[in-house]
Amino acid sequence: MNAFRKFVNKRYQRFQKSNKKVQTPSNPATDPNVGSEKRAAAPQANEGQQQVLANAAPGMLQLALQNKSNSSNVYAYITGLALERNNTPVFVQANGQDIYYPISPKEIQQPLQSDVAIPLGAPGNTVNVRIPKIAGGRIWFSIGAKLTFKLNPGPAVVEPSVTNSSDPNFNLDWTFCEFTFNDAQLFANISYVDFISIPISLSLTSTQGATQTVPGMGADGFQRVVDELRAQAQRDGRPWDKLIYEVNGRPLRVLSPNNLLVGNASAWGNYWDGYVQAVWNKYRNEDLTINTQAAAGNVKGRVQGNELQLGVAGNFSPPSVRDIFTCSTGPFATGSNQARNAVIPRLAAAFNRSILLNTPDNLFPNGSNPSAYYKDVTTNHYSRIVHEVQRDGKGYAFPYDDVVPDGGKDVAGTVSAGNPTLFTIAVGGN
Repeated sequence: MNAFRKFVNKRYQRFQKSNKKVQTPSNPATDPNVGSEKRAAAPQANEGQQQVLANAAPGMLQLALQNKSNSSNVYAYITGLALERNNTPVFVQANGQDIYYPISPKEIQQPLQSDVAIPLGAPGNTVNVRIPKIAGGRIWFSIGAKLTFKLNPGPAVVEPSVTNSSDPNFNLDWTFCEFTFNDAQLFANISYVDFISIPISLSLTSTQGATQTVPGMGADGFQRVVDELRAQAQRDGRPWDKLIYEVNGRPLRVLSPNNLLVGNASAWGNYWDGYVQAVWNKYRNEDLTINTQAAAGNVKGRVQGNELQLGVAGNFSPPSVRDIFTCSTGPFATGSNQARNAVIPRLAAAFNRSILLNTPDNLFPNGSNPSAYYKDVTTNHYSRIVHEVQRDGKGYAFPYDDVVPDGGKDVAGTVSAGNPTLFTIAVGGN
């Protein structure tokens, strides 16, 4: 899930650098399963070193893991890179208190040497755990069975995959949220960038007693996504229903449009072509302005020939369906031009939300309003539906779904605090 790896880095950088989005390329671990979710390789451990099992130390953060599902067979997993141990991979052990730092194996696909499945108990139960400072963190949940994590040399953690059918977790019911906990802040969000399945909600309390919440979707939210995707496929004849992955006739998860391309590069055909051409025709005669919300300020331009020319940000060729859904290929690939890197998230978000033909003054994102998102018949209907089923409308559904006008309200569903005291994550939607 390379898109997600890029997304995690971008989210952290955006919070730290006041909306300057720079998408950092992932560094896949040495894994024969190309395309599966993998943590970047950490510095090489000393050969022959033993696994490290450390007791919780001062400066850790308390997490409350709540089972709000209808199952008593629910497990949580906490993974990431330990900031105070040179970014080595880290797990919280099954007791919720002790920490496991894997060592580098000599061979790929080796098992963990510690039990890291935290049982959540009966519906309504809460399990308290503690975590050290972690970057690129994930809190995983599985219902009905335990997940399998493996190690590659590095050490690098091989995580569950929704695009690799040979992964042992492929037909299991699982999900995750993500977070970073460092000296500056706790930052977290629920991500639907790659898929949507089990409901998750977040709550973060700071030392001042203020609490932020992301309620997520209700217990029926996933089925609503499935039903609306099937309806959308009937309406426009596009493969929205192919995003639904079923096991034994039961929908298990819904992939994002970019992940459908992993197994079928031509799945979306010419879906965006008509909309892109309409945008190009409009801006042959009108100015398009991108407020970079960064040092470059406003960047203005028009289509000349077959390229959108945006001054210091360079020229943009018409994006393909892959470019729009991944937000990272073709004209949306980042590089050394910082003005261009700031334009890319805002232009890619405008395409996914289909607001390039209906925004006052042609100003992005500052002229846009969430009420106008996804109104065109050609749009990212996955993102539209994901937002519709959230209790507060907030959810991170494509890689630049955090783009908002200056002073605008967050639509991605994030929580953050510089002085957190309790981070609560609930699974199940009840």
